[in-house]
Formats: sequence, structure tokens, C-alpha cells
Amino acid sequence: MADAAVEFLRENLKQLLIYHHDLISGAEKQVEQLEKDLRLFKAFLKDTTKTRRYDDDTDQLAVQTTKKRPRRDGDTLRELVRQIRDVVYEAEDTIDAFVTQATESKSRSYFSRFLKMDTPAKLYDIYSIAKRVEAVGEEVPLVRQENVVGFEDEEETIRGYLAEQTQHLDVISIIGMPGLGKTTLAGKLFRDPTIEFEFPTRIWVYVSQEFTTKNVFLAILRELITDLREDTYRKNDQELARMVADQLRKGKFLIVMDDVWTSTDWDKLQIALPKSNNTGKVLITSRHEEVARHANRCRPPHKLRFLTHPESCLLLQYEVFGKPEFPSELEVLGQLIAKQCNGLPLAIVVIGGILVKKVFATEGLSARKNAWTKVSNSVNAYLKEDPERRMEKIIALSYDKLPYHLRACFIYLGMFPEDFEIPVWKLIRMWIAEGFIQKKESMHLEETAENYLEDLISRNLVRKDKMRRDGRVKTCRIHDMLRDFCKNEAGNEKENFLQEIKKSNEGKFEPSVETSRRLCIHSSVLSFVSLKPFVCGPHVRSFVCFSREEITLPTENTSAIPAAFKLLRVLDVKPINFTRIPTDMYRLLHMRYVHLTFDLNILPQAFSKLWNIQTLIVDTTSRTLEIRAEIWRMVHLRHLKTNASAILPKPGKSSKESGEFQTLGTISPESCTGEVFDRARNLKKLGIRGKLATLLDNRIGGSFDCFGRLGNLEKLKLLNDVFPHPPSESQLSSLPPSYKFPPKLKSLTVSDTYLEWGQMLILGSLENLEVLKLENNAFMGKSWETADGGFRHLEVLHIGRTNLVIWKGSAHHFPKLRRLELKNCEELQEIPVELADIPSLQLLDLFRADSAAASAKKIQEAKQNMHGEGTFKLSIYPPIE
Repeated sequence: MADAAVEFLRENLKQLLIYHHDLISGAEKQVEQLEKDLRLFKAFLKDTTKTRRYDDDTDQLAVQTTKKRPRRDGDTLRELVRQIRDVVYEAEDTIDAFVTQATESKSRSYFSRFLKMDTPAKLYDIYSIAKRVEAVGEEVPLVRQENVVGFEDEEETIRGYLAEQTQHLDVISIIGMPGLGKTTLAGKLFRDPTIEFEFPTRIWVYVSQEFTTKNVFLAILRELITDLREDTYRKNDQELARMVADQLRKGKFLIVMDDVWTSTDWDKLQIALPKSNNTGKVLITSRHEEVARHANRCRPPHKLRFLTHPESCLLLQYEVFGKPEFPSELEVLGQLIAKQCNGLPLAIVVIGGILVKKVFATEGLSARKNAWTKVSNSVNAYLKEDPERRMEKIIALSYDKLPYHLRACFIYLGMFPEDFEIPVWKLIRMWIAEGFIQKKESMHLEETAENYLEDLISRNLVRKDKMRRDGRVKTCRIHDMLRDFCKNEAGNEKENFLQEIKKSNEGKFEPSVETSRRLCIHSSVLSFVSLKPFVCGPHVRSFVCFSREEITLPTENTSAIPAAFKLLRVLDVKPINFTRIPTDMYRLLHMRYVHLTFDLNILPQAFSKLWNIQTLIVDTTSRTLEIRAEIWRMVHLRHLKTNASAILPKPGKSSKESGEFQTLGTISPESCTGEVFDRARNLKKLGIRGKLATLLDNRIGGSFDCFGRLGNLEKLKLLNDVFPHPPSESQLSSLPPSYKFPPKLKSLTVSDTYLEWGQMLILGSLENLEVLKLENNAFMGKSWETADGGFRHLEVLHIGRTNLVIWKGSAHHFPKLRRLELKNCEELQEIPVELADIPSLQLLDLFRADSAAASAKKIQEAKQNMHGEGTFKLSIYPPIE
């Protein structure tokens, strides 16, 4: 990933010149020259990636220039790229090591001597050799439609198993090779309205190769119990298993356990499943037949078949064109390519991600046919390989066609565990910290990163998982085979991009970390951290841990990570609980993204030394967190998040305005002052947790009068927390007038405020409000009569836990409403049936709102009469007869 390394070093040097020129006093010209050289290398590397395309003579990927060259030139060029990368890594490590030293010693002579070395000259020489390479056009992405083709007969078979009456708990298994569509079929059944009706309780659990029974049991319990008590998380596996069994002992349920690897894994999980409940069903997917036969010896596993040729063609058509047909000029080629994929859905989807670019990026009938012919030739060549490596080769084909700026972003996904639900907010900020995101005019880095993700999704390399209410992707996942490819590609000794550390059967941790740039570890974490002497990684820039177990780090080991990896820029170790913050942590000057967990109620002032931080996330067991770090002087800090109520430091008079802040959450009401908001005028997301009454009566410094200064704020959360007292003892008497709210506010969440429904008139007059979430007794009272003229742009309305009984409203009160969600509204008698007249209404979701279910059915019938089947979805839990 030489291009990413070059861009990151360029940005690093620019930041030094702008913000810390005192560290390089006397050497500014050398730094400027190095930055210029790197700019040239960036252009060269970009062009190198662009020139990778299909060679007419070989049916294999090659590097092509205007003159036909032997294939060994391609090898030479690749070696040249590796040399550039290695030299840039060396320069980056040397500069950052110096900055760490110079910050502590204030010595500048060493840096001057370094800059007089021949490293810049070496870089320039390499560029001189390589600049003859020409560029070709970059491909243009297109977002695909999500399609499910085939499975009709398979679906009916499994549906029959689900309908069977048995004498005990029934286990059904779907098995098949990777990429055949086991999860797709299970998901199609899981979401089917008929299955939803038949099984009041439906739970989906990702198991995968590395899992903990505790996390699986907790995932099930979270679906069964609305509010899990805090002490539940401290129970052991056996106690949790008994809780799950007690919850499932009666009633009809369906649990999908996706991707079970071994019979031993199944034995660990099945202890929580009550065998006496003969109405319960468990559907497992596995690539191993012995797992399925072990789970149920009375029923043979269902072996998933390959797609037929017509089904393969249909899936390819949908993936590329969004409709069930090929253009006449591509009919023959399309049929051939579909046949070459041998009925493997993942192969078709990945190849479709390549072909969709060829359709829209290639002009002219002849050129388009030629491009498709080359893809066909390569697929054919790859499918002649060892069957076990076919998918790897097909994925490599798609990877080789990625634009240069997406390659690092894609293989970086190998940092996350198998079947991990990847939060998009986290992912794009890690990409930014790694230097993968290129600046674009008039766009924030975060917006560019989201576009990169959408591009990878459109190429079928990443799949959407959960969606936000505004239609954006909230979490994503990557198929196991794609993740394996990322790990293998990134772990190649010629790349050293990232390595996953695992404990071998002999008890040793492999592979070596001496040359890797990034490390991830998701199991045996405490053993690894406790190693003495600790195996140091002098080149490691990122260390992440997404273990499914929570680890408390002994006091004697708290310095292990910062002492071993002194040049870190990404540190995400949320599962590791630090009992104290070691002094070594404050020497990690190059960190840009940090996610820590500790037991403290203070963020020490020493965090101010980490002046490169862009994203700081702190989880603590305390309900409050006093921020003593001088965050207003941390000029790169854009996102500060904590689960506690953060008490921010007062900005000093000499503090410069921090225009970088985009996220603050959650902060205390006392911190909502004019001085704070003046230094965070570009804020987009704000969360407030504490006694909200102090904002309304201007006590203890905070005041809602200051919110008007947040002209760019789009998302606001107001959480009324008066612990140890119940929220009902500190209910809000009223809301501020609408003109005091931020003018661009699009999303508002309110919780535990106990407001009267009459106050909804104020929220209805917020002109740009699109999403309104009323959580946990935000509004209380027996009656709500919606007022005219409000909620002109509201698209999502969520009402959770209220004593509301009567709701009067009409379609003209919510002219643009798309989603209505009612959770724990158990006293609500009915939903206004007139809401059926809202043309945009697509979803009505009821959870434990039994009395309102009859009116919801009427709305569904009215929508179907007006617009037909499929345009409106009604979800009711638990289902009604």
C-alpha cells in the first residue's frame, strides 16, 4: 500500500510545517523538498495502479504501456513500487521517532542531520526511473441493487422443516461450501413475514470460528429482555445459560446460529437451549457436515445446491443491470460468464461488481464487448485452478480492478474479527487516522470516507448490515472468504500491511510482529500483553483488539502496549480495561485515533500532550468524567465521545477557536456554555447527559440560550440523568421555544424528561427536523392531540415507553413520514387510522403495543387497497392471531 504510506507521510510533514515548525527549526527547506518529492511519488503510484488492466495476449492481469513490453517489466515495476513503499516507511519511522525524541529533549540537531541524508535523493531517483509509465482512465462506481436469486425450492424445504411438529427441540442445519449462500437463505427465511408470524420470538446470532459462549448468551438475552440488569453482564457462562433456558422454556421461538464451525462449538451453545420445548426451532448454518449431523442425528443436514445456469444468469443480470436481461450485444458473453462461475453465488456477485464498471465506464459497442471478453477470459483461467482456490482467484480479480484509493481501505477490513459487525462511524474514522482518505474540495474527510465505503459496497466487497433511520449505513460486514483474502493480501511479507496475532497449538504467538505496520489480536489477549520480555514491534503503527471477552489488565501490565509500540497512530483496545493510565501512554505523540476503557472518573491533563489525536473515545465505569486535558488546544481533535457525562474544561482566553470539533458526546449540562460552543461552532453531533433542568433555568453555568450558536449542528441527544434519584423526580416542565434550537437540526433524541404532550407543539415547529426519537418516558400523559402545521419534514417518529392512551392525528400532521415506531406503548389504544393517507409511509413497527395492533392492521389494509402489496410493511411483536 505504497500510495497510502506516501500520502500519510506528506500530511504528516505538512502538519509539522504548520503546527510544529519549532521542532524542525533550521530544516524547513529540507522538509518542504521532501514533501514535494512525495507529491511526485503519489502521482506516480496513482498512475501505476491505473495502468493495471487486462493484457490482450495472456488473459492474465499485467501492466501495459503504450509500447508492448515483456511481462518481466511488470515484475520490475511491482518491485519498484515495493522499494518506494519501503523507503517511505523508513523515512516515516525515522521522522516520527525523532519527533518523539525532540518533544522530550527539544533537540533539533539530530533532525537536521537526518534531513541531509540521502533518503530524499533515493526517493527522487526511484521516481525518475518510474515516471515513464503512462496512465489510463480510472473506473466509475455505480451503486448496485441488492438481489436474492434462486433458493425457492430450498426455501420451501426448510420452511417445511420449520412447520413440522416434533417431540422435542428441533435443530435444522444448512450446510455448503463458502460463498454458496447459506447465510443468504437463512436470512431470507428469518425476514419472511410468514415466519415472523409463526414465531413470536426470532433471534439471530453470529457464531463464527472465534466466539465466546458468554457473548452469544448475552446476545440472546438482549433480544428476550428489554432492559438487562447490570449484574447480568457479570454472570458466568453457566448462569447465563440457565437464564436463556428459562426464557425459552415456554413459547414458540426460532433462533438462527450462523456459521457454527465445530461440534465442540455446538456442544458449548446447546446447553442453553431447552430440549423440552417442542415448539422451539434452531436453524444453524455450517460449512462442515459433521457439525450438522452432530447437532441433530434424527434429521440429515440440508445441503445447499449450486445455482442453475438460468439462475446464475438472472443473478448476474440483476447485479450488473438491475433488471432481468442482458443488452443484446452482451447476451452471449453474459451467458458465458455466468456459466463460468459454476453456480457459485459469491463468484457471480463479485464478478458482477467488476462488470458493472465496464458497462458504464466503457464507451462504444466494440470497446464494451472487448472489455467483457477480457473479464471472461480471466474468469475462465482462474476457474481452471485448484477448486479450493477458485474463489480466492475471483476475489483477486475484483481486487486488482479497484482504484488505488480503495485498496488500502478494503484490505484494512482484515483487522476485524470474523463475522464482526463493523460500526461505520468507527471504520471511517480509523481510515482517516491511517491516512487512507484523500482530501477533496468542499467535502469533509468523513464524507469522502463514506463515499469510499459505498463504492466498496457497490462492488459487492462489503455488505450493508444495519441502516440508520436516515438511510445511511450504520454497520457493515464482510464475507468470511473476502476477509481471509484481505488478511492474506495484507499479511504478504512483501506488503507487511497488517497481521493478526494468534496463539499456536504450541503456545507461541504467531506471526512475528517485527516488520508489520498494523497488528490485531482478538483472542488470548491477556497472555499476549503479559509476555515478558514483551516482543516489541518497532514499525507497528496500529494496534487493535476486538476480543469478544472483556479483559482487565493487571497493574503491572498497563505499560506493556505503549512501551512496545512507541509509534502508534491507531489504538483501539475497548475490551481491555486499564486500571490506571500508564505514563508511557502520553509518549505516543503520533496517535490519531484512540479508544480506551478504564475505571477512572478523570481524563488526566497529560492527554493534552497527544496533540495529533483526531478521534478520542473513552469508556468508563463512572457516570461522570472530568476532562482535565486541554482539549481546546488539541487542534486536530474532531471527535470526543464517552459513555459518561463529560465535564469539559473551561476554554482559556488565549485558546484559539477549535473549528475542527464535529462530535461531542456525551457532555454535562453544565458544560453547555457560550464559551464552549464558541469554540465548537462546526459541531455536527452533540449529546448531553445529566440534569437537563439546569439548561432551562440557567443554573450552574449551562444554558439552552447558547444552542443557537451551533449553526451546523444536525444531531442532538438530550438524556435526563439525575442518578441516584429516579428521572420522574426531575421532570422538565417545558421545552425552550423552537427558535432557541440549532437552526439546522435534523435528528433529535429525548429521554427520561417526563414532558407533557402539549410540548410536542414546540418540536413540531422545528423546520428541518427529520428524525424524532422519544425514548423512555420522554413524554407522559394519557392524551396527545397533534397540532396543525408542525412536523413538515419529519420522516421518522419513534415513541418508546410511555403511558399514552389516546392519540389523535391525521395525515396532514406528518406529510412526509416514512417510518413510525412504537415500542413499549402498552396502554395506547389505537394509532390514528388516518395516517394511512400519508403517501410516503412505508413502515409501521410495533413492539409490545398490543392494544394498538388492531388499528395497525387497518392501516395496513388501507395502504394495500390504495397502493397494492409490497409498498408498506407492518411489523408486530409479539404477533397477534
